[in-house]
Amino acid sequence: MQFLPELTLLGAGLVIFLLSLGKTDIDKMKTFAIILGTITFGATLLSWDQEGTLFFGSYQVDLYSQVFKILIAGAMLVVLILGRQLKDIKKSVHPEYYLFLFISVLGLMMLVSSIELLAIFVALELSSFAVYIMVAMRNDSGSSRFQMEAGIKYLLFGVTATGFMLFGMSYMFGLTGSTQLSVVMSKLSYMYAQPAAIVAILMVLAGFFYKLAIFPFHFWVPDVYEGAANETTAFIASVPKLAAVALLIRIISMVNGEGQVIVNVLMACAILSMFYGNLSALIQTDLKRLLGFSGIAHAGFVLLGILTFQLSGYANAIYYISGYVVMNLACFLVICSITSHGENVQINDLSGLHKRSPLLALTLAVALFALAGIPPFVGFMGKFMILTGALKQGFLIMVILAALNTAIAIFYYLSVIRVTYCSDPNNHGRINSNLFTKTASIVLMLIIIIMGVIPQPFLNFATSTVQAIM
Repeated sequence: MQFLPELTLLGAGLVIFLLSLGKTDIDKMKTFAIILGTITFGATLLSWDQEGTLFFGSYQVDLYSQVFKILIAGAMLVVLILGRQLKDIKKSVHPEYYLFLFISVLGLMMLVSSIELLAIFVALELSSFAVYIMVAMRNDSGSSRFQMEAGIKYLLFGVTATGFMLFGMSYMFGLTGSTQLSVVMSKLSYMYAQPAAIVAILMVLAGFFYKLAIFPFHFWVPDVYEGAANETTAFIASVPKLAAVALLIRIISMVNGEGQVIVNVLMACAILSMFYGNLSALIQTDLKRLLGFSGIAHAGFVLLGILTFQLSGYANAIYYISGYVVMNLACFLVICSITSHGENVQINDLSGLHKRSPLLALTLAVALFALAGIPPFVGFMGKFMILTGALKQGFLIMVILAALNTAIAIFYYLSVIRVTYCSDPNNHGRINSNLFTKTASIVLMLIIIIMGVIPQPFLNFATSTVQAIM
């Protein structure tokens, strides 16, 4: 039972691989993938209370890891549902696309349970290389093959970040003589005056900053978001971020705020991420690029919560990233639903959406209001809790800068809503949503509202989750 979610994913990937060897009906394959995703989600729910260590102490199963696995499996299932048609993925590789999707999720689940440096490295690479291939599986658009450029950029930046991380791990092993995360961080806590220890920690964190799109490891985001298929971008924008935050909290909680140089660097990364992401989003016309830059800014908010080095700050970060994933998936549900062939959505393409599809327009509005931090949605409560926690720890300047960034973000989010509700459809036709889309829209909106209106149960559960590793 301890390894049940991972075994379920491994089995699902194996089944899809075997099916891909023969002639399989594409529509049946899509339905089968959703069924396998549902089974995986069920398996994670069944094993949520499991505890123990595996693989000679390199793999920790506890409440903390199991909760993140549930979030990852749930987000994967939503991605499978909203992208069930795979409109802009080459039909000849649909089975392989699902195979790599399940492999990537397997790597992410392994990542949140890994407590040993080499296990972390293997899990991170397993999750990453599958996505590199998924990006390039998009259909060619005329003479343009922008998805290939996006895939290459994603690969090159990923390999660079991995190189930094692996080099930092070698420093950690050299300084401590161990690859066990708890032992490494415990010994490094006495070496914060040594430059080698600081460099080692920062270089290892670079690998997770890449996944979370933290400045300065964010350069891949806009081009990959734009070049990948809508379904792939929805996955990249949500699921890996959960695993990155999980491992980032696990590592940062062991630093305990004692290394002032490390804290200062992380504070600078958080503020620069907010400003770069929000200011760049102001001039975007492609909706996916806009969400990409806004994701960089939101990563800065998550890092601000983690930098309090308090139990409440870690819980606030989990609450915030969970809400962010739901908000993001709601946006991509709309993007995937309004396109006829999976093409990119320009902001002007949303003209008159409230008349063409009232439910999708409402879903997009709720998601964007929440991302902007407007009450009573989860985005407002998430930002409020993070800023309050940072203020209690004396980060007044950072709180002021973060509040300023919230004001900047409101402008471009409301600009999209203005196009959606305050313009005519022009030549855009009506959108007919099926039962899957309507159900997913309603469920996502309810989660966004409920998490914002009654946040305390979610915050209490997040606190209990973090206590498992403290």
